[in-house]
Amino acid sequence: MSAAVPALRLEGISKRFGAVQAITDMTFEVRRHEVVGLLGENGAGKSTLLKILVGLVEPDTGTMYRDGQQVRFRTVTAAADAGIGMVYQEQSLVPSLTVAENILLGCEGHGVNAGVFRWRKLRELAQAQLDKIGSNIPVRAVTSQLTFPQRQMVEIAKVLSIEERTAFDPVVLLDEPTSVLDGPDVAVLFEQIERLRERASVVLVSHRIEEVMAVADRIYVLRNGVVAAERRPTETTTDELRHLMIGREDTGSHFHAERQADCADTPRLEIVGLSSAHFHDVNITLRKGEVVGLAGVQGSGREELCRAIFGALKVDAGEIILDGEKVKARSPRGAVQVGIGYLPAERRTEGMIGTMSVAENMSLATVGTVCRGPVLDREREKRVVDDWIERLRIRTPSGSVPMRQLSGGNQQKVVLARWLMSGDLKVLLLDHPTRGLDVGAKSEVYALVRDLAANGVSLLVLCDGLDETIALGHRVIVMRDGEVSAEFAAVRDAKPRPDKIMEHML
Repeated sequence: MSAAVPALRLEGISKRFGAVQAITDMTFEVRRHEVVGLLGENGAGKSTLLKILVGLVEPDTGTMYRDGQQVRFRTVTAAADAGIGMVYQEQSLVPSLTVAENILLGCEGHGVNAGVFRWRKLRELAQAQLDKIGSNIPVRAVTSQLTFPQRQMVEIAKVLSIEERTAFDPVVLLDEPTSVLDGPDVAVLFEQIERLRERASVVLVSHRIEEVMAVADRIYVLRNGVVAAERRPTETTTDELRHLMIGREDTGSHFHAERQADCADTPRLEIVGLSSAHFHDVNITLRKGEVVGLAGVQGSGREELCRAIFGALKVDAGEIILDGEKVKARSPRGAVQVGIGYLPAERRTEGMIGTMSVAENMSLATVGTVCRGPVLDREREKRVVDDWIERLRIRTPSGSVPMRQLSGGNQQKVVLARWLMSGDLKVLLLDHPTRGLDVGAKSEVYALVRDLAANGVSLLVLCDGLDETIALGHRVIVMRDGEVSAEFAAVRDAKPRPDKIMEHML
């Protein structure tokens, strides 16, 4: 096949979901053996484009070409047979199956003979895929027992198996593959992208502009369902790309220290000697209106600590004291009743109900605020929900749209609004609140955190990066191996250095 013929080309592609016009008259091209970066705000059309490429969604209009031949993928299998596979932002593994079974699910090959599994061969084939990315994850491990980053690496290994099942040079779609990976794992992924370039094309979607600039040959910027620009990394800057993405002046990628309100000296939340199977003897105090960043690597116990405070994880010892009163009801329901909210990192499985509307998801935890007596007041609910849709710039035609029709970032905003609309909120636990959000949406979340703190809400925040942790918090508390290992004050004129914090994390 001539190098001049694109590996994949879309012309005039449009797609509508109900009242939502996701993509309009889009032309997009992936050339042979190149890495194409795909940038855009949440709701810009990135996920819809990837779903069309991988056969999950059929376009309403337009034409697709694979190696110069017109094609139309009506199923994921058809796209895979044409050498197109995707690593999904929202993980698609089956938790009850082993790593080996997940990697080769539906493509077992010689791992199955006459309908009978040849387990040793299956594990060998799966191990070959893990070896490509230098992973030491056991192929016999049950997937539900893996950490989120480990499951992400299994997803990558799974899609790489497409190399063995197609006659085409593969096209690998990576949808936010680094969103939950640490530095070493990101480096491994980038090495794999460079290896894939030898016989494959790669489409990389990421909200981390610097990552796309580092590995992409060309970059498409989407905005409001159309291609706003096409750039080469050598001919653009991160500032230009950010401006093209959001179409307005960027308000800054971090919480500005000069806008940070001083917190009170009054203790709001006291964690005293809290212990569980994941952490030991944790003592933390949050003051009224204080933002505390909780830093730590995977396995440090910080995620489990947040779940325990919210009552979603059993503790063996210790006390939780809120405004001087011991919290007795150790359950999510009890936490909500006393004014503690929690935004989980895995929003799709733990934070939302896809079949319910935006309005229903938003008022799920505080339904009493939109009731008149024991009866739900639909008019009041609509007013409240519409207000938060506007304030958070949630891209949805209305509050009656099912949550599953929204992009991932807009779903995150709805889950966040669920707690913001509560007038009784005292403490908010945010587990990676900006994960998967574009630069514009991140700035809006930072502003909301600042406003909540100024109104007296105490926040415990887990972030993806140390820069964000430092910029958001009045203090930074570090956890390592289930214990608090250090604490730093984020003084306005002398922020703690990331390398000093890292010393206590590793």
